[in-house]
Amino acid sequence: MIPPSDSRRVRPKRALKIVATALVAALALISLRVGGKPEAELSADLPGIGPRTVVTALGREPDRGLRRMTLELLQGERVTPLADREFEPRPVWSFWGESTAEAQIAVPVGSTVTEGLVAGEATLRLTLWRAGTWLRTPDPVTHELLLPVRLTPPRLSVLSSQHYPRQGGSETVVYRFGEHVVRHGVEVGERFFPGYPLPGGGGSFTLFAVPYDLASDATIRLVAVDDLGNRAERAFVDLLRPREPRHDMINVGDRFIERVALQIESQTPELTATGSLVERYLAINSGLRASNRKQIADLARDSAQEFLWQGAFTPMPNGQVMARFADRRTYFYEGREVDRQDHLGFDLASVKRAKVPAANSGIVVMTRFLGIYGNVVVIDHGYGLMSLYGHLSSFEVATGDRVARGQTLGRTGQTGLAGGDHLHFAVFLHGVATDPVEWLDQDWIDNRVLAKLGIATGSAS
Repeated sequence: MIPPSDSRRVRPKRALKIVATALVAALALISLRVGGKPEAELSADLPGIGPRTVVTALGREPDRGLRRMTLELLQGERVTPLADREFEPRPVWSFWGESTAEAQIAVPVGSTVTEGLVAGEATLRLTLWRAGTWLRTPDPVTHELLLPVRLTPPRLSVLSSQHYPRQGGSETVVYRFGEHVVRHGVEVGERFFPGYPLPGGGGSFTLFAVPYDLASDATIRLVAVDDLGNRAERAFVDLLRPREPRHDMINVGDRFIERVALQIESQTPELTATGSLVERYLAINSGLRASNRKQIADLARDSAQEFLWQGAFTPMPNGQVMARFADRRTYFYEGREVDRQDHLGFDLASVKRAKVPAANSGIVVMTRFLGIYGNVVVIDHGYGLMSLYGHLSSFEVATGDRVARGQTLGRTGQTGLAGGDHLHFAVFLHGVATDPVEWLDQDWIDNRVLAKLGIATGSAS
């Protein structure tokens, strides 16, 4: 048996041994506890690199957090640094606290932002460093993404000729483009008119309108853009004929305003009836007018990609022209000017509640009350071409109906912003109002549309 005095001396030694063992274990942990292996992701918003592609790099390390993150572009022997970020990882002895568990970098690359880029291929390299210790420095993790590099605009050639559009008029252009094109058509100032495959093949075409109010310094260009953003453009208009505006003055009084305002406000939930009579009228004549035009333009997004019409458009029989396309109207109330707006269609008056025929065949895409137009019918004729019939007193067709030229759509009236019983007839190309006179002219259609498309004269089917 060990004497009591010796037992008391042994116990402190054991305790010191346990403490020493724990310290050694803690030091070993501190020496070895590096961060977890980072996860890396690389992606691009385009399938390759052209003028400007945004590359997104993502790194994750939820244990101690990231220490550093770099992104480079490699082409041959050339290495181009794109981004370099450093972070403060969690200390080796800490199991909680702040750290960067995830980081993301978005960087544009391409011919417009990256010096020395050449066509071919390029490698994007993401490198991630994790936290280390005084004894261990773990190797970084790399992740690469190989992308094609195309810096040449797609081929684009104009096939048609004799392009003589008028301001407020329409025109046709036929063309051909090369590979990888994802967007093509005609840009007129800030407006874009999409192109379509040519019936029968062999190219593409665009029906476009030249806005009546096109700025004098605006350009008209045929464009083709590939899937990497490379853009080709061609000037093709031989002569742009200006349009001389017509001016008109309109006096509005309380009786007229009260009649039209009450009617329109009651059927337009988004319109708030506040202010004086003239203030309510201006909210309709200006703000609601703009909103209605946008609603018409939105219809073109789903326009049929086929010709639904044949031959010249026909106007309402025996209709007397009361107002023409693009008349510039100045409005007066109690002798003072209160507003200016442009009239973008034809006003045709006949007898009260006259039959309104479809100007050409197509599919009805709207039959409802539409603000300033009142009861309106809109027909889609294909490829963004639409006709509108406003101020109707009644409908005889429904949305979705396929109609023939001359089929009765409804009856004239004075719904909406109308001073008397008449028809407001308008033609739109992708939401841009265009002069109906051209579409009523068979010679114009034959020469400016059908002949260019290689379609037999007098038919667009």
